Amino acid sequence: MKNLVILGAGTSGTMMANHLIHKLDKEDWKITIVDQYKTHYYQPGFLFLPFDIYKTKQVIKKGKKFIPKGVRYVNQKIEKIIHQENKVKLEGEYLDYDILIIATGTKIAPEETEGMKEKEWHKSIFDFYTFEGAKALRNKLRKWEGGKLVVHITEMPIKCPVAPLEFAFLADSYFINKGMRDKVEIEFVTPLDGAFTKPKATQALHYLLEDKNIKEVTDFNIEKIDYENNTMIDYSGKKVTYDLLVTVPTNLGDEVIESSGLGDDMNFVPTHKGTLQSKKHENIFAIGDATNLPASKAGSVAHFEAEILTENILLYINDKPLKDKFDGHANCFIETGHGKALLIDFNYNQEPVEGTFPFPGVGPLNLLKESRMNHMGKMAFKWIYWNMLIKGIHIPFVSATMTEKGKKIDNNNN
Repeated sequence: MKNLVILGAGTSGTMMANHLIHKLDKEDWKITIVDQYKTHYYQPGFLFLPFDIYKTKQVIKKGKKFIPKGVRYVNQKIEKIIHQENKVKLEGEYLDYDILIIATGTKIAPEETEGMKEKEWHKSIFDFYTFEGAKALRNKLRKWEGGKLVVHITEMPIKCPVAPLEFAFLADSYFINKGMRDKVEIEFVTPLDGAFTKPKATQALHYLLEDKNIKEVTDFNIEKIDYENNTMIDYSGKKVTYDLLVTVPTNLGDEVIESSGLGDDMNFVPTHKGTLQSKKHENIFAIGDATNLPASKAGSVAHFEAEILTENILLYINDKPLKDKFDGHANCFIETGHGKALLIDFNYNQEPVEGTFPFPGVGPLNLLKESRMNHMGKMAFKWIYWNMLIKGIHIPFVSATMTEKGKKIDNNNN
């Protein structure tokens, strides 16, 4: 038998196991998925934990529950990918592979910034990109009496690029509902020259920041944190003070990518942007946050990638040319507070624009405009995630590649 090994049982890896178990001949192929953790997190839910919108039990489930029957599930730490020999070294065994899918994701690395992960970590300096960080921040916000709240991005790329903005918007709503917004100053600090990576979305999101009285500090490239004086300092000497700092630390790929010599300087796998095949080894593929693709590191992107990667795995097995098909498609709801949200739909070449989704002219969702319907879509996504997305079930009316139908596209600005 031949061996297909998937490294990582998060969103991307679990989706691939569910797709491939139905596509590969069980007489010819053995599928193994490896992850050192037993818990599967609904990571988009981390945004809602600090504000008591979600409870902890809504974002945690046992990972094994979502691995399909027929796939070997191995709970061990991945020590090294020995790509010269087509082997993976685990804590307790070696795995041979004919095809390897890397789905090891990305992790926060607060230790990369001087002063961040020191004695104030999870005391006055918090993340919400981990379950532990989001829960600690929830406990802090429950008793916080006000002051200057700074929402900060260390550097790009990060998981879900809109999540820090969503946090700022939800904080505004949260403190209004608690009757203490006048006691809280909110500041959004980013290394980018605007609120988002795409111009039209940046314009819309900047307007919302202004409307909610959230100050924006751009082009802030942090060098260190003086945690004793509650001050962030960038490389030019510019300073931002805070009473409560909610930061998105540097995001890095898994350390096994570095130790195996398969990554770039941030431990992401150099990947062909259309086929999802490794640029270094033809029998290695990468998906989701583990890649170095110029696409958003978001669950929707991994979902679209999984559909295309499944097709290309089958083509590779049958010695046929791969399809250069993935276009960087991302579809993201942006919570804006007070029961409203924006929706953006874009890809490598097309930035977010106004329009309707998923049905042209009908919607019912509007693109790049706040609405309660969009908020309902965001809330419904948790059910879709647990019941469809990670089980590899196609979401009706949403294609893996972006459609231009229903969008107000200026073809001169693509």
